[in-house]
Amino acid sequence: QVQLVESGGGLVQPGGSLRLSCAASGSIFSINFMAWYRQAPGKERELVAIISSGGSTNYADSVKGRFTVSRDNAKNTVNLQMNSLKSEDTAVYYCNAQIYQIATRKTVGYWGQGTQVTVSS
Repeated sequence: QVQLVESGGGLVQPGGSLRLSCAASGSIFSINFMAWYRQAPGKERELVAIISSGGSTNYADSVKGRFTVSRDNAKNTVNLQMNSLKSEDTAVYYCNAQIYQIATRKTVGYWGQGTQVTVSS
């Protein structure tokens, strides 16, 4: 019923930049929070950045000042601009959206399939 499709991952050198995008489609009445998580090999999935429908944002300490999350409510998209990338940013990045579906009158969390970001020289 709902799909989240991510794009924009890849290989980048330390100090470089990447922009991730995520588009939600399907049975969507409204989207509350949208967020980016990441999971590195052997580690638990962690929250990177989150943005409310009103535009309020919060970031993991490790990415503050380097990453910027933004969204377009009209297009149901969320982006993550990543600058000054470090090797420790290497991970699979996942989009998450808290979506209210009028058919069920429930808010359900959905995940994208993940996109690989590798920071290496």
